[in-house]
Amino acid sequence: LPRFTDYLTYSMSLSSTDLEDWNSFFLHNSFVSGYTVSKQDEDLYSKVAAHKDKLSDLHNLRRWYTHITATRGLFSCTVTKETNKSKKAASNYSMKDKNGTATSGAEAPEEDVVDPWTVTASSNKGIDYDKLIDKFGCSSLNESLIERLEKATGKTAHHFLKRGIFFSHRELDKILSLVEQGRSFYLYTGRGPSSDAMHLGHLVPFIMTKWLQDVFDVPLVIQLTDDEKYLWKDITLEQCNKMAHDNAKDIIAIGFDINKTFIFSDQEYMNGPFYANVLKVQKHVTFNQVKGIFGFDESTNIGKIMFPAIQASPSFSNSFPEIFGDRNDVPCLIPCAIDQDPYFRMTRDVAPRLGYQKPALIHSVFFPALQGASTKMSSSDQNTSIFLTDTQKEIKKKINRNAFSGGRDTVEEHRERGADVAVDVSCMYLRFFEPDQEKYEDIVAKYGRGDLLTGEVKAHLIGVLQKLVGEHQERRKLVTDETVLQFMTPRPLNFRPDPPVTTKIKTATTTVA
Repeated sequence: LPRFTDYLTYSMSLSSTDLEDWNSFFLHNSFVSGYTVSKQDEDLYSKVAAHKDKLSDLHNLRRWYTHITATRGLFSCTVTKETNKSKKAASNYSMKDKNGTATSGAEAPEEDVVDPWTVTASSNKGIDYDKLIDKFGCSSLNESLIERLEKATGKTAHHFLKRGIFFSHRELDKILSLVEQGRSFYLYTGRGPSSDAMHLGHLVPFIMTKWLQDVFDVPLVIQLTDDEKYLWKDITLEQCNKMAHDNAKDIIAIGFDINKTFIFSDQEYMNGPFYANVLKVQKHVTFNQVKGIFGFDESTNIGKIMFPAIQASPSFSNSFPEIFGDRNDVPCLIPCAIDQDPYFRMTRDVAPRLGYQKPALIHSVFFPALQGASTKMSSSDQNTSIFLTDTQKEIKKKINRNAFSGGRDTVEEHRERGADVAVDVSCMYLRFFEPDQEKYEDIVAKYGRGDLLTGEVKAHLIGVLQKLVGEHQERRKLVTDETVLQFMTPRPLNFRPDPPVTTKIKTATTTVA
């Protein structure tokens, strides 16, 4: 900070390393939702405000300055005080970590907050994803891109794409360009094992990932971050590792190709080339950067501070020598929920400095709790969601008792005005899991007109979920400990990377007549 404020005040020059570090700092602190402005930021803001002529010297400084200015204008108090106040309100209302762990209260936050550990919605309709795209600086996964994907694969797009469940991306267009050129890539996704049982929300990225593996015929690596859960939760390493292996059975039961899929536990696999990449990322990302991205402070344990490098490293193909050898140029596509984007913004920022390609991403919306989109599902509360271990009777009971309804108070009023389908949880769940597009649209339309009652819509949803969960449970019974070991054993997969791209420069000869 002193070197930068001297630069502002006395027109001193910054080295290229300083410029790179500060540009990264300003970029991250412009896009991280829920970012807590520190005293250092407050001091820096005052300096920048007094020397606006310097805004052109760093290309991300204006972005950061605009972000801080907007934050100050939004609240009546200072940035630091008001941010802490908003953070406290969000904590009292609803918190969700990467795996759906949550608590909920009565007070809604003033605006949506999304980061890897906290998701709070200010509306019972859920997160405003259009605003989130602008805030995170990603791109909308629009109809033209979906049509291009269909053309590249020769397959009809998954309904998760057509219904906007996967709604944004980073450089998916570049992955499609590779496919159009006859080249390949690999998939990477993950799971933070925080409970023995996974719920429906946990299935969403894996269902999408399986479809992508099938239509593109590419290899997949699945990271089980049992180290992360140990660092963030009050559980033992042994418990984390056991939950990782239990969750692996649910993941395998989704139907991934064993010849193209490698599942690994961080505790068990992180060594050799993988650990080398972890170290490289750690060396090239500063504490200021991770503090800005993830909100770490002086009380954060050092394990949490270094963990983002572990989640970043599977994005680089040479982390998996059994699959890719020493190749570091095999492109990567990451399907994940939007709250994981901060990890991969950091990854994309550091990748060029390591000589690696930036990973591409596609982002999903959040799966709502039974109580509504403004309350987040919880792995610790059996009443907030449908778990993959629930019986047919439990599924029916939870939907009938707990699923928030957009129906009216009386049958007469409902027939006259119709349901508010935008807040109705049964409609939200059908959007995810009713595969028949015509049936889904027909149910939502009739319910919105009042032709269908809440009980009828819930009855249909119960049937859909009982079938989904029941079939999953049958497949999981077939997954043995030996099957898990096969998936988690480092080994070659049925994949041969494309040859390295070489660029030939041709010399043009001009003949003058």
